[in-house]
Amino acid sequence: MDADLTALAEAHGVATWYEDWHRERREVATESVIGVLGLLGVDATSPAAIAEELAAIRTARERRRLPGTVIVRRGTTRPLTGTIHLEDGSLARADGRLPDDLPLGWHRLVTADQDVALVVVPTELPEPPEAWGWMLQLYALHSAASWGVGDLGDLRTFVEGSRGAGLILLNPLHAITPTLPVPPSPYSPSSRRFANPVYLRVADTAAYRLADPPLREQIDALRPAPAADGLIDYTAVWQAKRAALRLLWPLAGEVDLDADPGLTDFATFCALAEVHGPNWREWPAEYRRPDSPAVRAARAGDQVGFHVWLQRLLDDQLDAANRAASDAGMPVGIVHDLAVGIDPDGADGWLLQDVLAAGVHTGAPPDAFNQLGQDWGLAAWRPDRLIETGYAAYRDMLQRIFRRAGGLRVDHVAGLWRLWWVPPGLGPAEGTYVDYDPEAMLGILALEAHRAGAVVVGEDLGTVQPLVTETLERMNMLGSAVLWFTRDYRNDPTEQYLPPAAYPRNALATISTHDLPTAAGFLVGEQVRVRAALGQLTGTLEEEHEYADKDRAKLLFRLTEEGLITPDTPPEEIIVAMHELLARTPCRFVTASLYDVLGELRQPNLPGTSDEYPNWRIPLTAGLEEILADPRVARIAEVLSTRKGAAR
Repeated sequence: MDADLTALAEAHGVATWYEDWHRERREVATESVIGVLGLLGVDATSPAAIAEELAAIRTARERRRLPGTVIVRRGTTRPLTGTIHLEDGSLARADGRLPDDLPLGWHRLVTADQDVALVVVPTELPEPPEAWGWMLQLYALHSAASWGVGDLGDLRTFVEGSRGAGLILLNPLHAITPTLPVPPSPYSPSSRRFANPVYLRVADTAAYRLADPPLREQIDALRPAPAADGLIDYTAVWQAKRAALRLLWPLAGEVDLDADPGLTDFATFCALAEVHGPNWREWPAEYRRPDSPAVRAARAGDQVGFHVWLQRLLDDQLDAANRAASDAGMPVGIVHDLAVGIDPDGADGWLLQDVLAAGVHTGAPPDAFNQLGQDWGLAAWRPDRLIETGYAAYRDMLQRIFRRAGGLRVDHVAGLWRLWWVPPGLGPAEGTYVDYDPEAMLGILALEAHRAGAVVVGEDLGTVQPLVTETLERMNMLGSAVLWFTRDYRNDPTEQYLPPAAYPRNALATISTHDLPTAAGFLVGEQVRVRAALGQLTGTLEEEHEYADKDRAKLLFRLTEEGLITPDTPPEEIIVAMHELLARTPCRFVTASLYDVLGELRQPNLPGTSDEYPNWRIPLTAGLEEILADPRVARIAEVLSTRKGAAR
């Protein structure tokens, strides 16, 4: 690649090569680098343009101007001069160096010619407590009181019956665009800052309690019938709940649209989407900017107030679940899941368009399981715009989530260091990595978690740089240890499962994840059967069965070595033994999934599929009432609550 283009790419954090899953160097195509630079507002389409961009970089460096945001770890200092406007309204002075006793928080530094954000962040979080808990796909619950999908009332009931658990780890509850059909994936949200009204329990609202008997009867009659195929029908559920909530809306009382401008902005998007469709880029031109006169006029509409009310109801019901966790003595409580990105057509794509890279899709480069690469179709922050705007959008997202969370699991946590960007018109293998500032991304995450008294778990599975896991550990943020993946990859060519004592201390341990086989499915090779039926196998059926059989034998060997099973142990007891193995690890958190505990065969999501497999639509076979009384649940709770390997 041309030396000047390489220099320009490096200056903007755009990779011109990367290390693939074989740990081999892969050069990035010139076309990809030029495309990604263009998404950052950098013209690299000609030698003259590249020279001009490089000259601008040199000029900025010579002027020694500060970036729009300065990140400082608490207790450290930097050579800066200016007046510090602390967030409490007081002033401090930096005469050549920042004071080393600045409080944590969001401040501003005013120099002779600049006014920049100054964020003081913790060096680390407090050590997380020892805890065990449940991993819960909330939508998969169903009870006598819920309407076709697990709801926040079910969550509260489950928390109350959680048998001494210290945490409940949920799937993302991020907001949808409230149009039809409702997409099932919780990992492609319209907004990560607000919650999904599909999870509301209508009967738990103050308006329902105020309703007279005939209105209640009318609302109760809207409850959708179970889907004929036994799967979750989000569209039918939302249609029913929306109709019920609209009937209750006149009883809601006054809604203040000025109390939370960010919420009103989101509600305005929802109201406009119901009229003009879910993709804001296809709206009439006068509505495509959230600050346009037409949008400002729309903010006062009745439907805007309705969507503000829905989010207030969600806050109330999430608060009730959190109170139940506190009353149960949970040391951690409810842990939410942060999706790696958002649907670019949705609310945050519209509201935050000035800090997003227009047209980019995030994904992953080719690997052993996805040899064409992955395009997740999600929007990405522009790192330069985050810096220029003081990370305000990132801060707002975290603050809103931590208001209702005892912890946060960050999906694809390596994305806080770098993300794979795919430019428009190119395939997923033709992208490249774009760097973010981990000091800022991790520091701000730590700051907001610290203020909320919350824990952080990073999903650091797959091919991630060692620096990611090392930094999580240094900051007392947990990594992830999944039984299927916790093996001796470095020293053992047969990749045997590690003994529990070799598990990392600083991790959340689980048997599986939503993207992997369940415990029962793994024991019978369900993942091979399903992928074969869908034409998803990468080898022959015989080869895949052979691989699955060998992998199962390795696990059974490890369980046997630990004295947890014998050759005659039945499958349901092998599943208990898997949990007993995790209970012997030193991991700070250990969680059990109801899919594993209840012997479910089907995994919640099958990567590489869309309509071929019912991703995110598979309910648990037992109802909530049965689950809470199930002796298998009690057995696993007893196993995990008497852990032998935690302290060391």
